[in-house]
Amino acid sequence: MTIEVRPASVFEDLRTLVGPKSPDASVCWCLSYRIPSKLNKELRGTARGDYVAELCRTGPPLGVLAYDGDEPVGWAAVAPRSDTSFARNRKIPHVDDLPVWSLWCIRVRPGHRKKGISHALIAGAVEYARSCGAPAIEAYPIDNGADGGAKVDLTMAYAGIRKNFERAGFTHAADTTSVLAGHPRVLMRLDLR
Repeated sequence: MTIEVRPASVFEDLRTLVGPKSPDASVCWCLSYRIPSKLNKELRGTARGDYVAELCRTGPPLGVLAYDGDEPVGWAAVAPRSDTSFARNRKIPHVDDLPVWSLWCIRVRPGHRKKGISHALIAGAVEYARSCGAPAIEAYPIDNGADGGAKVDLTMAYAGIRKNFERAGFTHAADTTSVLAGHPRVLMRLDLR
């Protein structure tokens, strides 16, 4: 298996990874951190997918997709922190004034897990941010090592886990007061300069 990571510019492929099985479902579509809270609550059912389709048509890629041949098998959301709700998040601190990018969601399709795809997605997100001029990239993963390596519920594992970011060269930059599925989140950072 050869995994290729590319900017997420094809809506149908993105829908395969983050869209619902039922078009009327109001799933995240990886919008929760990307758009203002009020708009996020207003977008229901098919309006969420329509919004993402419009973003794909009119803006820069929303992140990166991992492909096994032509099949999309993984997704990572990455964007300038200033373009996300992390810019105003009081639970996740700002380390400094650098215009950092945020990597906040990693998703691997069932049937493709445990094959190194999340590692490829992290590397691809880093390269995408670097190619766009990001001076640094941050992630806010779960630190399940803080509680003895407790198992992380897959539905809440989208933030990633600390050890995967450490393997990718990220270092602990700050603790946060954010908790996800009972696990503390940490701010991990990789300097791209």
